[in-house]
Amino acid sequence: QDAIDRKEKRSETFKTAVHGLETGTPALKTEELGRRAPQWVRDNLVTMCMRCKEPFNAIMRRRHHCRACGYVVCARCSDYKAELQYDGNRLNRVCQECYVFLTGHLVLEDREGKHKGILEKGAAEVSGKSLLCSSLQLLDKNGKGGTRGWFVIPQDDPLVLYIYAAPQDVRAHTSIPLLGYQVRDLPQGDSRHLFQLVQSRQVYTFVADTEELKRRWMRTMARSAAGITHPEEGEDVDS
Repeated sequence: QDAIDRKEKRSETFKTAVHGLETGTPALKTEELGRRAPQWVRDNLVTMCMRCKEPFNAIMRRRHHCRACGYVVCARCSDYKAELQYDGNRLNRVCQECYVFLTGHLVLEDREGKHKGILEKGAAEVSGKSLLCSSLQLLDKNGKGGTRGWFVIPQDDPLVLYIYAAPQDVRAHTSIPLLGYQVRDLPQGDSRHLFQLVQSRQVYTFVADTEELKRRWMRTMARSAAGITHPEEGEDVDS
């Protein structure tokens, strides 16, 4: 019966986590770690460990959930156990940062204090305060294949487009400085909503899911490219 109760609790925690990510429910506060069940980040929302930023793959890096904060982490970053109050003070698998907080034990590989580079801003962090963010597809040079990802123009860095592989990744894989680009509309082809960023010989072609989303991106990119850093009057920014 105890095993059944614990399984149901984890199932409810996972459902709550999914709902929380969809509705923007904030993560646990530091003082709540271990005292309250976390909202789990879904596996398909990340492509890399949310602690060390190493990419996941099928062979070397399995995905695990920290039972304290709910982050998706690799085996190395979750190779710790700590007692969690919400689970009857049983030992649970936790990430390094939560282990240090919950036990007070120092870890030699502690990465705290490391300065965040320009691409090391988490997608959720910048999406929460962005001029615009959504899923888009960036086509390759021949216009046939491409990469689908999570695209963000942050409020605090409004002249740069950040490209993440997934909406909960902790590191962008590339960025595009928008200043000086021209935004070009393209006719709809094969039910695809196409537009481009063009500067000299550099061309980026994007595909939006809807015509409305395409127009929003074109308008926001054009303002950034012109050096306009504040939101349009009367229009709410994405949050």
